[in-house]
Amino acid sequence: MNATRNRFVRSFAAVAVVLSAAFACAGEVPQLIPAPRKLVTGEGEFVCKGDVTDQAKFESDAAIPKEGYRLSVAKDGIKVVSYDDAGRFYALETLKQLAVKEGKDGVKVQCIEIEDSPRYSWRGFHLDECRHFFGKETVKSILDLMARYKLNRFHWHLTEDQGWRLDVPGYPELVKYGAVRPASPRHGTWPSSGSKEDAGKLNGVKYGPYYYTEADLKEIVAYAAERHIQVVPEIELPGHVYAALAAYPQFACRPENLAAREPRLVWGIEKDVLCLGNDEAIKFMENVVDWVCKVFPGDVVHIGGDECPQVRWQKCPKCQERIKKEGLGDHHGLQPWITRHFVKFLADRGKRAIGWDEYLLGDIPKSAIGMSWRESRSGAGHELVSGAAAATRGHDVVMTPCSYCYLDYGQGLGGDPFQYIGGRVTLERCYSFDPCAGVPEDAKAHILGGQGNNWTEYTWNEYDLAWKAWPRMLALSEVFWLGEAKPGFADFKKRAAAERSWLVRHGVNCAPVE
Repeated sequence: MNATRNRFVRSFAAVAVVLSAAFACAGEVPQLIPAPRKLVTGEGEFVCKGDVTDQAKFESDAAIPKEGYRLSVAKDGIKVVSYDDAGRFYALETLKQLAVKEGKDGVKVQCIEIEDSPRYSWRGFHLDECRHFFGKETVKSILDLMARYKLNRFHWHLTEDQGWRLDVPGYPELVKYGAVRPASPRHGTWPSSGSKEDAGKLNGVKYGPYYYTEADLKEIVAYAAERHIQVVPEIELPGHVYAALAAYPQFACRPENLAAREPRLVWGIEKDVLCLGNDEAIKFMENVVDWVCKVFPGDVVHIGGDECPQVRWQKCPKCQERIKKEGLGDHHGLQPWITRHFVKFLADRGKRAIGWDEYLLGDIPKSAIGMSWRESRSGAGHELVSGAAAATRGHDVVMTPCSYCYLDYGQGLGGDPFQYIGGRVTLERCYSFDPCAGVPEDAKAHILGGQGNNWTEYTWNEYDLAWKAWPRMLALSEVFWLGEAKPGFADFKKRAAAERSWLVRHGVNCAPVE
């Protein structure tokens, strides 16, 4: 992959301070995104040369909420008060948005008082790199934008039926077979055509091998940490593992189905999943997850758990023996069993498990975090576990329903040149999202926040990835930061239009604000 092709904004540290928020003038209300919780403008401006963030003086106050801050800009100086380093960081990101270029080297900032703190602790951006791979430079660009808009969780989808993107020590076959496809669906194949024949047409073009080394991953983790972003790796199990089974067919219930040693070439769900009666298959996944725990220092690891067909387990002698040995009743008991196993496995390593809502089926420890994406019984047909139901049971939940947060859904733009998987999620729809909607009052404390999901079956490069993510992630960033206190779509839309100008000037292929 050409790392420079269609590359959008890499680093804001060098340029954002003197170029950002050119629309903000003394006496006007600054056009910040996300909007701060409390803002009072004053008379006059602070003027300096060079990096305005170097002019800030810092104080600590234990009474300020986590990630919160007070920012004071006066004619004679800038003061930031925070409880933690994250609050200090976000105050400086706000300051960057406020800064206006003045002459050749000067910067001015309107005198202002801001008090700010986030409504939700989980403010996420998800990227699927299995269907299509974007690479280290694009990921860094995303992290830069996340920092600007105070997003703090990068959910990195790294394993799938269609691709495996991790070079795990001791398992070289994973990238030899799992990180490359001999073909993919044609770009012109539309899921809305209703034609299975069209959906199965392949382009005959080799894709890959694309994957990350351990050094790459650690570099990204460090880059994210500097921006107060935690990377949440996703290692899918027990379904969506076809690329891993292409590398190690012996871990499938029916190894003969993997004779071609290829990942799944078309989009969709694969019936061949991890054989849960095979101790070696489980040991393999334990070794992978154990390595992931060492590479990713955050306190959460995503273990998928979604869309897992159970048809192979019903006839697999090993799986049937596992059911009998563990007293699981029938094949329906296998997924809760493996979920409990890995929830404990992660807990023993100081981590919490998170997974899509299906993985909460059955008796699952309350330490397991749910990620609520479905609004009806869909996927592989598993019973729905809604975010409200999971929170009522005592699980912490990240809300990311597809009808509000799936950015591979159409934006409703006239003449949109890009392809989508289907659906319709407009900018206004994103902004209307309330993560606590329908959740009983006594369970709302379990709603950690939400995230926007960028699935990439129909996203081929950085250019259309940016178009689909922005400006809708601007809307979601304000939802996650302010919650019920957000000022309203009309107000947001004005600020988003101005911010889009900034994004476009900095090379981001941001869709129109409509």
